[in-house]
Amino acid sequence: MKILTGIADPGGEIWLEGSRVVVGGVNHARELGLSIIHQELNMVPDLTVAKNLYLGRQGSHGAGWMNDAKLSRDAVELFERLGMNLDPTVRIGNLSVARQQMVEIARALSYNSRILVMDEPAAALTVGETETLFGMIRDFITPDTGLICISHRMPELEEITDRVSVLRDGQYIGTVTTKEVEMCEAISLMVGREVSSDARPRTEVTSDEVVLKVEGLATRKLLRDISFEIREGEFLGFAGLMGPGARRWPAASSVLIRAPRAIWIRGKKAAINTAADAVRNGIGYLSEDRKQFGLLLEQNIRQNAAMAAMKDLDIGGFTLDGRILIFDEPTRGIDVGAKEETYELLEQLCGQGKAILMISSELPEALRMNHRIAVVTHGRITGFLDDEEAIRENIMELAIVGKAQLKGNAA
Repeated sequence: MKILTGIADPGGEIWLEGSRVVVGGVNHARELGLSIIHQELNMVPDLTVAKNLYLGRQGSHGAGWMNDAKLSRDAVELFERLGMNLDPTVRIGNLSVARQQMVEIARALSYNSRILVMDEPAAALTVGETETLFGMIRDFITPDTGLICISHRMPELEEITDRVSVLRDGQYIGTVTTKEVEMCEAISLMVGREVSSDARPRTEVTSDEVVLKVEGLATRKLLRDISFEIREGEFLGFAGLMGPGARRWPAASSVLIRAPRAIWIRGKKAAINTAADAVRNGIGYLSEDRKQFGLLLEQNIRQNAAMAAMKDLDIGGFTLDGRILIFDEPTRGIDVGAKEETYELLEQLCGQGKAILMISSELPEALRMNHRIAVVTHGRITGFLDDEEAIRENIMELAIVGKAQLKGNAA
């Protein structure tokens, strides 16, 4: 992608519609009709959605000043055309990762692009948002336009591609026609070995001790009466029709809740009002947005690994050992082989007796890892499924029934 935007030396040739081109940067790429959406979001968090959409473009200023009203009108018109439900006046830093990704996509499509390159476009999106994205892609593709989608999500490749080219360790491996190949074959090309697409949990829960119990957890907007418990050495997953922003609930349960009666850790009430309280109680949290909330990008790996437990480091440099781990989209944006390595690491942690809460928008991942799955619909848990009950149909049935019940109650 850096080569296609002129940032890196191609060391070869690029041909566009039969003519050799040398791309002289992002703006030149756009002039050529080439738009790129990177996996890592490229937004100015303190500006509004509309200002981020049109940042740096001609015509967005009047008499030397940015015309906010015009930007908002243009943004509304664009969102309506693309079928997006976004408020152009909202500060973009207040949006979830998924909503920011939709703004990135809208910005790329607002140019008169002939070729659109997307890197993991649906990695942060909900099911509904992904369907909206796929619809936009289908509308974009014509005899005069094309799409390059970089992705490790097999359903995504099946849904929107005609061909799949596989790269591994910087080398071209091969190209297959999507309709003529089983995705397991494409996965084997990607990782160099067979990987089961219907794997189930490989660890067993051997303890009845409840490590974490939560009752009546609620937030002002996202959650209503969330109650669950998790045992030592257990994976508990959360899946379903959660809606925009609702995937933030692990942060609420581990960092900034103010509900001292809602949480028990190993049978004792725990008041968790700050991130430091969570750490002291042995709770670790991996944010979906690693870049903004999970890392200090200017610091090195050692400092990042140790920063949550600086006061607890001994002479040997070992970090605090969290007993309850919450992972929000733990494999977002990584390839199939790296996913398997991550799963093996999580299984090792589970085998050490860690209680692991996992929230994932990928059903295959949820089914692969979790001993139990809590189905969430619009801020409520509508049911729990154990490993034997946890199949796609049951998950979706609970999600849809839960949604219908909520509508009925509201009526």
